[in-house]
Amino acid sequence: MQLGVFAKTFPGSEPAGVLAAVRDAGFAVTQFNFACAGLPSMPDDVPAEAIQAIDAAIDASGIGLVALSGTYNMAHPDRAVRDDGLRRLAVVIEAAAKLSTPLVTLCTGTRNAQDQWAHHPDNADPSAWGDMAREMEKALALAELHGVNLGIEPEQANIVTCASDAMRLIAEMGSKRLRIVLDPANLFEQADAAQARAIVADAVERTAGHVAMAHAKDRFTDGRFATAGQGVVGFPDFISRLKATGFDGPLVTHGLSAEEAPGVARFLKGLV
Repeated sequence: MQLGVFAKTFPGSEPAGVLAAVRDAGFAVTQFNFACAGLPSMPDDVPAEAIQAIDAAIDASGIGLVALSGTYNMAHPDRAVRDDGLRRLAVVIEAAAKLSTPLVTLCTGTRNAQDQWAHHPDNADPSAWGDMAREMEKALALAELHGVNLGIEPEQANIVTCASDAMRLIAEMGSKRLRIVLDPANLFEQADAAQARAIVADAVERTAGHVAMAHAKDRFTDGRFATAGQGVVGFPDFISRLKATGFDGPLVTHGLSAEEAPGVARFLKGLV
């Protein structure tokens, strides 16, 4: 596995400084966000000089870009907002192709109009799934055009909440470009170690062969997110199960401070 970290873990809007910090913390790859290049996360445009600066930072640091963030609310109740998000996603997908970055990560969205990561009761309405699925079809057409994969992440507050939802969407879309980002801490809200282990084990089994990237985030028993290794997620078991499915892709940590990053890198290196 390739050990990585969110680029936004580290301060700065210059790619060279951010990727050097990723390297110096002990990681080999990163999930990049255009905020780390002085642009909006979902920009209207990625200038040629920004692509050049990122490429130069990759060469100088030796850090690989394994994913770009392309998240917008794919189930927003306002179609105009969804249309704007899709327009920006097209920019990110095209930039990913230029940067030879294989994966763009998505947010399957929520009916919560204020926060794409917040639950809404209407998420369970079939219309929410329908709106999200129509967005996904358009996004996959863009991905096919540019030869880039898209990653959906089961997330309790979003339309795709669990591994079975993710597999349902992949079956409905019928595209090999649609892949899964598996974060064990997003598969439950509150659990003890034994419950978490069972939930995560089931998700790994259900998604086997479809996971493009794994995340390393943790949760405390009260539901608060935690730095990897500090909560109820059994990372030795999670990583062992991923390996057993044949997964050998990036394991990317997030939800931590820059100061914590070297320690988390050492912890995860001991497991992969």
